[in-house]
Amino acid sequence: QVQLVESGGGLVQAGGSLRLSCTASGRTFSSYVIRWFRQAPGKEREFVAAISGSGGNINYADRVKGRFAISRDNAKNTVYLQMNSLKPEDTAVYYCNVAPTIWGQGTQVTVSS
Repeated sequence: QVQLVESGGGLVQAGGSLRLSCTASGRTFSSYVIRWFRQAPGKEREFVAAISGSGGNINYADRVKGRFAISRDNAKNTVYLQMNSLKPEDTAVYYCNVAPTIWGQGTQVTVSS
């Protein structure tokens, strides 16, 4: 079974950038759709972005369109989430996911105003 590990979170000022990574174990990584979700304190987990196994199909939540970019490197078993123009409301724990129930441990992103 695939396992996911997120990294790259941290503290950044509003307007700054971060790049998150989601690295997976397993030999069939390129067959998985990978999704990013986030969960802010006191709020439900919400969808952020998704990328197909080949990288040819990508979707974003409206809140992050134009600011975030998802990509993948199947040779490295890694999916990236480039986050630009960060806002305080982007503060959350970010998780990557293989549907329906495989989740990483999450990485904290904090955006200060």
